[in-house]
Amino acid sequence: MSGLQPNRESFGSRFGVIAATAGSAIGLGNIWRFPYVAGENGGAAFIILYLGFVIAIGIPVMLSEFTIGRRAQQNVYGSFRKLAPKQPWYLIGLMGVAAAFMILAFYTAVAGWTLEYLYQSIVNGFAGKSPDELNMMFDYFVGGTSRPLIWFFVFMGLTAFIIMAGVKNGIEKSTKILMPLLLILLLVLIVRSVTLPGAGKGISFLLRPDFSKITASTVLVALGQAFFSLSIGMGTLVTYGSYIKKSENLGSTAFSVAMADTLIAVLAGLAIFPAVFAFNIEPGYGEGLVFVTLPNIFQQMPGGTIFSVMFFILLGVAALTSTISVLEVIVAFFVEELKMKRKAATWLATFSVSILGILCVLSTSSLADFKILGHTIFSLLENTTANVLLPLGGMFIVIFVAWFFGRQNVVDELSNDGKLKARYVPLFMFIIKFVAPLAIAFVFLQGIGLINLK
Repeated sequence: MSGLQPNRESFGSRFGVIAATAGSAIGLGNIWRFPYVAGENGGAAFIILYLGFVIAIGIPVMLSEFTIGRRAQQNVYGSFRKLAPKQPWYLIGLMGVAAAFMILAFYTAVAGWTLEYLYQSIVNGFAGKSPDELNMMFDYFVGGTSRPLIWFFVFMGLTAFIIMAGVKNGIEKSTKILMPLLLILLLVLIVRSVTLPGAGKGISFLLRPDFSKITASTVLVALGQAFFSLSIGMGTLVTYGSYIKKSENLGSTAFSVAMADTLIAVLAGLAIFPAVFAFNIEPGYGEGLVFVTLPNIFQQMPGGTIFSVMFFILLGVAALTSTISVLEVIVAFFVEELKMKRKAATWLATFSVSILGILCVLSTSSLADFKILGHTIFSLLENTTANVLLPLGGMFIVIFVAWFFGRQNVVDELSNDGKLKARYVPLFMFIIKFVAPLAIAFVFLQGIGLINLK
């Protein structure tokens, strides 16, 4: 199993591996959720806690996924079937593919909103609107049908176009352009934001450590954020791991991706919160922050239209690098298990996800009253993936690598068949055997409401 399978694509360069994998991890949540959660939970104290969990648990789980993918050289379902034949481990792979379907459906719906707001920025649609009017504008937009659907299809089409071009010419080439673009846009926005009068309050909101806010609940929030932020548990990293060449160092790749993900999240906070506080606006959370609060700030800011356009391009880029990684999970499954050509597999995946996606888009308008177990279709998919499928996927992945895959196989992959030292293997094995499953179990139990730490 040492070489790449014949005719199987791989990433062409180390930068390509990191750009694609970091792009998968860096999404809308990094830009709008992480900075707010950090600020509300003790600022720098939360960031230190989060970083500790990323290093102690996030990276080992990511490495477990990379190890499975590169060893098997298959999609997430095929990887488990190959490494554990005639055993039910392949169900983890099927769970990953199912999670990818659900995530792509609701995530692309939200990604479409970023395109609407990019359009509004270009045509100066926020000008002269009060915060209440901006709120109504957002509600009116998501409560409609045609525009959200159009933007959903545009975003889905962009994602499919990149995936159709393949691993090297599609995923790698696009992320090598999009990730540096994302960083440049963020840095320009930070310079503008921190130089506004009164920006200091926003910087201290994000970066001043307040250890008094650290509670048992905060610890679980930091753990959950570390877990979800890195795209763990849905097969993306297994799939991307299968495209990593045998000469690449998996340990340093995982570390680089985790650090890039954290850096972008903190930089997003520095781009957003100094501006929020400079204009004495309450830092809203989630959609409210991005689609109401920030347009309000941009129209009060000198040169705000330009920065508004830049910000929504940034959001779109962050979303796109994530959607291509999720679609690739499904396409790789179709190509390798159903023996389809990549083009046909992409069309089939895009079409089937779009059916589910249309239902998600309409969940805020014509299907708003249609509930399953008290949830709209959108919130049902979001909650099922975040609270059930991803934690379970992550937990079973580390249990598989720790207890069934075999220590020697782990050593071979992490040391590139003895060419690298990989002295961290004993610590890695201890974490994935005992620490990571326990930590993920806590996230899972909190997510489904069986425990509720204050």
